[in-house]
Amino acid sequence: MSAAEAAALIAPGHTVGMSGFTGSGHPKAVPQALAARIEAAHAQGQPFQINLWTGASTSPELDGLLAKVGGLRQRLPFQSDPACRERINGGEIDYVDLHLSHVAQHAWFGFFGRMDVAVIEVLGILPDGRLIPSAAVGNNKTWLEIADKVILEVNGQLPAEMEGMHDIYYGTAIPPRRQPIAMTQATERIGEPYLRVDPAKVVAVVETHASDRNTPFARPDAVSQQIAGHIIEFLTHEVKMGRLPKDMLPLQSGVGNVANAVLAGLLDGPFDDLLGFTEVLQDGMLELLKRGKMRAASSTAISLSGDAMREFTENIDFYRERIVLRPQEISNHPELVRRLGVIAMNAMIEADIYGNVNSTHVMGSAMMNGIGGSGDFARNGYLSFFVTPSVAKGGAVSCIVPMVSHVDHTEHDTQIIVTEQGLADLRGLSPRKRAQLIIDRCAHPEWRPLLQDYFDRAQRQGARHTPHLLGEALSWHQRCLETGSMRPLETVCL
Repeated sequence: MSAAEAAALIAPGHTVGMSGFTGSGHPKAVPQALAARIEAAHAQGQPFQINLWTGASTSPELDGLLAKVGGLRQRLPFQSDPACRERINGGEIDYVDLHLSHVAQHAWFGFFGRMDVAVIEVLGILPDGRLIPSAAVGNNKTWLEIADKVILEVNGQLPAEMEGMHDIYYGTAIPPRRQPIAMTQATERIGEPYLRVDPAKVVAVVETHASDRNTPFARPDAVSQQIAGHIIEFLTHEVKMGRLPKDMLPLQSGVGNVANAVLAGLLDGPFDDLLGFTEVLQDGMLELLKRGKMRAASSTAISLSGDAMREFTENIDFYRERIVLRPQEISNHPELVRRLGVIAMNAMIEADIYGNVNSTHVMGSAMMNGIGGSGDFARNGYLSFFVTPSVAKGGAVSCIVPMVSHVDHTEHDTQIIVTEQGLADLRGLSPRKRAQLIIDRCAHPEWRPLLQDYFDRAQRQGARHTPHLLGEALSWHQRCLETGSMRPLETVCL
């Protein structure tokens, strides 16, 4: 049927699970038809909102459009759209920020309530009813299983040769019947190539021919290249010290330009025959595969720029043998991350002098995107890097602060912090030693004296295990809210 006819099957108040993970594999037609229906209802004074669950972020044509027309009441577990973010920070959307590895199991446990409709993009439907997954698997397996009704979008845009790239694991169970996941290698296959669905639940099939978001990535700048250089130097040292094997351990890289710059740095690094075990495969990892520096990669989604997608499509036979796509409950599973010894690299907004990391909130209250999978990998990885430029807003904001305005990853989960200034290896260090190392290695030179002054004065007052001046700990953020800069007033005036 048409997208409009399918969208008519979604009612106000419905909880809708949609496919999509970091701009790929999301339904293209039904969300736009649904947004038009919601807008028409609002024009007639009729309330119309839904609860939207996905794998991760989607696109302006889904998240953005539904947010703009006021169609979202609840959103989980991750988003990155400006319009959606504005509504969340305006208090108009109830946003539930979750570890990506938790979403499917919490849905299965019934923690979030029932799902009325699932709208899932696939590449095709086999005669026996099995589904060929798209460029993102995400939570699709779970949505197809728990939804009362299913709408399928069959997208003919991606190459049909992607069939067979997927590994859908159906061995999960609810406690106390849960069993160990029998996987010991990053690219080992433990499932089947297709998604299953009860045909009786499928109420609509919509044909589309549209591309994913394909957002271009910025070329690595000097700051990103410096961060990458520090990480590669550190990994080389770890191999030399015998703490890493010469052929490295599987790599996970978060989303964004800095993460891609780190992967780009590995192209000319000393490591070969690399493996990827990540949640989203971006341009940097595709280039490693193309150049032969990476042997194979496991992910839950492929999210590429336009140029990289053309490279992928034109050489699909090459990449089909080297990429496996899984549900995110497997790609992000703590059991597997720990067993495989994944080396994790994720971006952050800020870190404090003791190693607490804020990945999600600007100035403590405004949501940026969400925690995503960073916690899944940070707590369970063999090595975990958190990376950021040392300053933001042209130097007006320090990304190393006395105390973070929001904590996503505590000091207990943070191993290594990297800025363009340097790298702080926090393993085995007490809080005060961590603080001095972060100030010396990671803070920008303009901010280092202010951080040192705070730390020195804090050590002269009260307990000295984790010294803080509580009256000043968040004063940098307050000053930024009031003046647009974290700099002390006398510095701004000068």
